[in-house]
Amino acid sequence: MATNPSIITRDTDKIAAVTGNLYESVSVISKRARQISSKMKEELNNKLAEFASGVDNLEEVFENREQIEISKFYERMPKAGSIAIDEFIEGKTYHSYRDASEE
Repeated sequence: MATNPSIITRDTDKIAAVTGNLYESVSVISKRARQISSKMKEELNNKLAEFASGVDNLEEVFENREQIEISKFYERMPKAGSIAIDEFIEGKTYHSYRDASEE
């Protein structure tokens, strides 16, 4: 199932059903969204770093179409929160409870 890149209404009952509590589910989803966002940002920065030069002149900034296309590709991608929600509902997200007696 492909993630819808636009904002859509979500069924909170489906989200809550996975953990039995909507707030726990949202907590798990938000942590996963941060992981996804961090990974995507790192990938983008690595790809754009290839184009970095010590000297920036105005001509290079306007002529670098490949760099612009890479940026546009990442802008069109679904948001990390949408990906995290879809993964969570599909059961692709692992979550567990820390036992208080272990601490």
